[in-house]
Amino acid sequence: MTAGYDFGFSEHFYPAPDGLQLYARQYGMGNPGLPVICLPGLTRNSRDFHQLALKLSAGGPEPRRVVCLDYRGRGRSEWDADKSHYNFLTEADDVIAACAALGIVQAAFIGTSRGGITLHFLAGMAPKLLCAVILNDIGPVLELAGLADIQAYLSLNRRPADFAEAAAMLVDIHGPRFPVLGAHDWRDMADAIYRRIDGRIVADFDPAIAAQLIALDLSKPAGDLWTQFDDFAGMPLMVVRGEKSSLLSAETVAQLVARHPGMAVVLAKGQGHAPLLHLDGIGETIASFITANAQER
Repeated sequence: MTAGYDFGFSEHFYPAPDGLQLYARQYGMGNPGLPVICLPGLTRNSRDFHQLALKLSAGGPEPRRVVCLDYRGRGRSEWDADKSHYNFLTEADDVIAACAALGIVQAAFIGTSRGGITLHFLAGMAPKLLCAVILNDIGPVLELAGLADIQAYLSLNRRPADFAEAAAMLVDIHGPRFPVLGAHDWRDMADAIYRRIDGRIVADFDPAIAAQLIALDLSKPAGDLWTQFDDFAGMPLMVVRGEKSSLLSAETVAQLVARHPGMAVVLAKGQGHAPLLHLDGIGETIASFITANAQER
């Protein structure tokens, strides 16, 4: 692996409200100031944020404590026997439980894809937790083309023989939308998505989670989250959009700016859904945004 996923953090297990055992990585435990909490995408996990967490916790003028969560059914968190619990409200409750278990009363939150949707709900459920919000390639409107792309690659169910083959598979699937990535970036992505279990390289999530999205009927109009988005009013907000994203449109971003004056917008050039936040100075932009908005509300 090229990113060194086994160093720079401590591991913590904590109970969900229903008793399920959940997992978090913490970087820069002793760092003062406003902490940062990172929420991954649908089938992703805390490893997605490793390089960004190292930047935010060990670099720049104000290193911060960074917490990266594995939702239930992903990474090192337990799988849920009741698959109906893989939903936004339960996962939002799990984030609130993580903050309580780790002694966090307020933080800057970074939500990638599904993590950003979870933040839409947290803005109404626990607004005092959110000091600043970064939405990574997600908003209140999900483009059907983007959902269809996700359905398509989750349906492939390809099983790589090793991590090199896993990286090659990711290039086949996502390469056209991520021309900026190099070979080491694809290998890093493979290390984040896959894990060796019982001698096999497997995607690191409960298959029931993918099955939920695969089962969506995309012939019907999708709902939106504008009501929930309005709960971000008064909060510092940044949106990162992948230049080649099929899930978050430029038109939706323009509507966000009109609805939330002062919102910061970052374009991740040469990236699709969802951008890697440690590349091309995006991590440094996020660090500056958090520092500028780190005062308690």
